[in-house]
Amino acid sequence: MTLLDQKRAPAGPVPPAQAPSRTAPWLRDLGLGIRFAAGGGREGWVRTLLTAVGVGLGVALLLTASSVPHALDERSARDQSRSVTKISGIPGASAKKSDSTVLRIEASTAYRGRPITGFLMRADGGHPVVPPGIDTLPAPGEMVVSPALGKLLGSPENALLKERLPYDVTGTISDAGLRSPGELWFYAGSDTLTRAAGGQRIAGYGNIGTADPLPPMLVVLAAMVCVVLLAPVAIFIATAVRFGGDRRDRRLAALRLVGADIRMTHRIAAGEALFGAVLGLVIGLVVFLVGRHFVGYVEVWDFSAFPADLAPDTRIAALIAFAVPLTAVLVTLIAMRSVVIEPLGVVRNGGSRKRRLWWRLLLPVAGLAVFGVTGRFEEYGPVNPYPIVIGAVLVLLGLALLLPWLVEACVKRLRGGPVPWQLATRRLQLSSGAASRAVSGVTVAVAGAVALQMLFAAMNDDFNKITGQDPSRAQIYIASEIVSGDAALNTIKELRATKGVARVIGTVEAYATKPGKYADDDLQPTTSFSVGDCATLRELARITSCRDGDTFVVHPRDKGQAGWVDQTARKGKVIEFGSYGRGKPLHWTLPADSPTVRGRTDPFGEEHSGIMVTPGAIDARSLPGAETIAQISIDEHVPDAAEYVRNTAARLDPGMRVSALAAVERDRQYASVRTGLQVGATATLLLIAASMLVSQLEQLRERKRLLSVLVAFGARRVTLGWSVLWQTAIPVVIGLVVAVAGGLALGATLCWMVGKEATDWWLFLPMAGAGAALILVVTLLSLPPLWRMMRPDGLRSE
Repeated sequence: MTLLDQKRAPAGPVPPAQAPSRTAPWLRDLGLGIRFAAGGGREGWVRTLLTAVGVGLGVALLLTASSVPHALDERSARDQSRSVTKISGIPGASAKKSDSTVLRIEASTAYRGRPITGFLMRADGGHPVVPPGIDTLPAPGEMVVSPALGKLLGSPENALLKERLPYDVTGTISDAGLRSPGELWFYAGSDTLTRAAGGQRIAGYGNIGTADPLPPMLVVLAAMVCVVLLAPVAIFIATAVRFGGDRRDRRLAALRLVGADIRMTHRIAAGEALFGAVLGLVIGLVVFLVGRHFVGYVEVWDFSAFPADLAPDTRIAALIAFAVPLTAVLVTLIAMRSVVIEPLGVVRNGGSRKRRLWWRLLLPVAGLAVFGVTGRFEEYGPVNPYPIVIGAVLVLLGLALLLPWLVEACVKRLRGGPVPWQLATRRLQLSSGAASRAVSGVTVAVAGAVALQMLFAAMNDDFNKITGQDPSRAQIYIASEIVSGDAALNTIKELRATKGVARVIGTVEAYATKPGKYADDDLQPTTSFSVGDCATLRELARITSCRDGDTFVVHPRDKGQAGWVDQTARKGKVIEFGSYGRGKPLHWTLPADSPTVRGRTDPFGEEHSGIMVTPGAIDARSLPGAETIAQISIDEHVPDAAEYVRNTAARLDPGMRVSALAAVERDRQYASVRTGLQVGATATLLLIAASMLVSQLEQLRERKRLLSVLVAFGARRVTLGWSVLWQTAIPVVIGLVVAVAGGLALGATLCWMVGKEATDWWLFLPMAGAGAALILVVTLLSLPPLWRMMRPDGLRSE
């Protein structure tokens, strides 16, 4: 054997060949992508941070949205825990007196448009029950208040409120006794409260019950609110993971030059997106955890929450943690299919291939088909929200997919114009995908908002009741049952002497009956009995001649009701005022010469009838079971005139009912859904503005060298600023047109489903104005970075 043969001979047994690992290349390539994202220098970190911040904002909003059900449940639980325990299931029934019972009366008020809820309380024994949030009942002349009310009372600017609540603040109600941090609530001690003065005896707290189910139409509204608020967030997250795509493609082209294949570059890009999404999850979680500590200081549309209430559902949080990175990887892989990365660094965009329209129309058509198959809802029948959600998501997602095709088709036809316009249109003609993605969130948000506004307008009459009240004649309504002695007449006098009061329609109201004995099945003829001066009676009846001592029989418009009045109001005959078990009844003779007049509708919206007399005809202080009613017109030129009236009412009778007259009364559940939409729409609009700004900054960063070249060749900063404005405005305008058309179609379909008619086709104008405002805001905020990127040192390269 030669020396050469000896060298070629094997030194030992040959080991068996091992099968190549299928998992290792994936993990290696993903790890390499993560290394590029984490250690790719300044440029790599900027891109990663842009992606992470974008994803983090979306994640924070998703976590907040998933916390809303828990916050509402906690809010409702605290509200039920401080409600009075019902006696035998009867609301408002009084308990039997014991060592633990408490007398209380509501003393709620309002201050400069903000409602204040409070109760006067008096213990019956030595171990009284206490409401949640406090340890002991306040002593007479003392009160415990919520933190927000304590802050309000401590301000020197609120001396009027301090005058209305002249109690010594001795404690603070804890979170367990409040629905929200901004709630104005108090408990005050009293040593004069009695059952005769309107006090209710209670034996405990904690009214456990289920909330009233939402009406079918409100279920439709609530489902649409969730879709409209969360769909733009999902699109925003999908857009954020594509920030810096051009630089990433050039970096991957360099990897192709050293031997990487197409699949390897795709896996590396997926690793980069995965790192940015995971970092975004961390940022979103930190923003959510830090931000919720300040949620108690924020009140949007009269809604606030305690930090502990914002706790997302564990299952939803896990879904977000899994779905966001998966979405980032899938979006990146789909985006990579539209580019061809060559080893020499050439990136050929798939945009040169014409976008197809037919498949983009399938989603909105499918969404409308879902609505058509579901059909109309019955007014009082059960509603399945899932078809509504699926149909709305398909329509809105279809609009987002339609936008890139429409932007590309429109900008291709733009020619000529000033230099800024040509720079903007040429940039969009070369690459309109990034601009379309940035605007897609605006399109979806505006389309959903337009549809919801149409639905709200169509349902408005069902949830807003015309009260018949006339705020032009009187603005405040007051009622009090304390009329012993001179209290009834003095109440009216004191109100008329109050600062800022222009007119008082004040009466002492009682009920008069026809004397006699009646069987249990017979109705005793009864009518109302009103005592007031001539000026007041003229507001309640059509009286031409009146002087003190006159009496009147007042007929309503209905002839049948007028006959019922005449059964009691017999001229020259005796009528009776019941004592209701408290002493002997009072008898009084109606003068035979009492004229009969027609009643009028008062500012409260009630038509008056019965017997009306002036103070000279009867001593109003002697009427048993009477009530003082006052309808007050205030002088709008006097600041805080309504507060002066409430102060007078609280001084005369702390339990006096004071309310503002309103022509329209809004359903509380309907108002809650609308408030939720306003709160969510505000947050979504801010998120969209942040999305557009980040996207704009990312595009400017990609064009840094090009901008420096244009400046070196003499382009003015104003020219480039206007080009940025047009580059932002053109896609937004096209997106708004798509959003308005799609939103009107979706809104009309939803109105058809609930059996309502679309009443307002022009309500999209405010949303279109909001979109235009976004253009200006994003452009103004992007100008300072634009000026910095236009410096000559941007031409340097390594």
